[in-house]
Amino acid sequence: MKFEDFGLEPQLLEGLKAMGFETPTPIQEQAIPPLLEGRDILACAQTGTGKTAAFLLPIINKNIAEPNKGVDTIILEPTRELAVQVDQQLEGFSYFAGLSCMAIYGGRDGHSMTQEMKALKQGADIIVATPGRFLAHLQLGYVDLSNVRHFVLDEADRMLDMGFVTDIMTVVNKLPIERQNLLFSATMPNDIRRFAQNILRNPVEVSIAISKPAEGITQGAYFLKDHQKNSLIEYLLKRQEKARRILVFASSKKSTKELAAHLSRAGFPAADIHSDLDQKQREDTLLNFRNNSVPILVATDVLSRGIDIKGIDVVINYDVPGDPEDYVHRIGRTARADATGLAITLVTPETKRKFDRIEKLTDMKVPIFPLPAEIGQSPDMNKRSGGRRGGGRSGGRSGGRSGGGQNRRNSGNRGRSNRSSSRNKRT
Repeated sequence: MKFEDFGLEPQLLEGLKAMGFETPTPIQEQAIPPLLEGRDILACAQTGTGKTAAFLLPIINKNIAEPNKGVDTIILEPTRELAVQVDQQLEGFSYFAGLSCMAIYGGRDGHSMTQEMKALKQGADIIVATPGRFLAHLQLGYVDLSNVRHFVLDEADRMLDMGFVTDIMTVVNKLPIERQNLLFSATMPNDIRRFAQNILRNPVEVSIAISKPAEGITQGAYFLKDHQKNSLIEYLLKRQEKARRILVFASSKKSTKELAAHLSRAGFPAADIHSDLDQKQREDTLLNFRNNSVPILVATDVLSRGIDIKGIDVVINYDVPGDPEDYVHRIGRTARADATGLAITLVTPETKRKFDRIEKLTDMKVPIFPLPAEIGQSPDMNKRSGGRRGGGRSGGRSGGRSGGGQNRRNSGNRGRSNRSSSRNKRT
């Protein structure tokens, strides 16, 4: 099955194509059709199954086909990190759709609050928010929710664990009665089902397990500090001289460009591929990689799904991916068609929590390789960096990728004239 089979709007399909998405995951296959029909949904799907696209694509499609006035969609996330991640995916999918969207979460300065207020007053199409921060805006009286058509509650089990039930129900009671409701949860205990009964109307139920890596992949990880990464990459590449093709994944355009440039200066034939390249440049880069003219390719996650090349012997995760499905998809570039391959992940104290979550949700333990003596000493991974996970009215540092604070923007080249000017950043 292809995304074209869903009958999605051309602008949305164009965004999916640009991001390298061709084949829907099981949760997308099961959830998108009833959502396009306007049904409520109760979905049990872990982070990393493709659930974010499962609820974003029908919402974006509806906004393209039937534009709305004012705020159309409210998406609630339990943490700032998740709010930023969903907002980034939303930006990519809706790049050609001309929609406005805004991430609303706490722990930032007063300027961010002002930007959020402006977006809410002007009626951004899609709002991705943490409950506490959104409720703070709601209580100030300037948020008009009368035209909301979609309400999404993501990671509902975590919401309940974090004590957001009252905040959520306060928001729900402010929404129009006639709306489409989407509830996604990694687990489905009885309290979630009881909670869902207060929000959903005759929902379609979907339950999906996370995919697993191919058996032919030998996995391993190194614990190290961020400044040791480039030295270790060089060490590993020198010892993979027999490998035909090596694919390195980084989590941003900036790190992709910088790593490829570093490797080239160090004498390794490397190229980078990301969304700053035009279509011809991408095709030429992939062709050079495919014919071994450039055997080392550094790529971003967004384009990883578009790389379908046989004979990739080694995959290196320069950065720990954001969720388990990304991890499975990255390392799945090797060991294709019953072949074997090696997948190595570089884990820093800052990304250890992500790595632990990948192991937990994929139900596997990745072997830890000792750091070579010439690279230096491994850090104490029990002393994790980073602030508290947040999302309500508490403080703490924001999780997610660097530069995660999202300004209000219009997606694509055809933003609506009554929206404010925008900035687009695609990874």
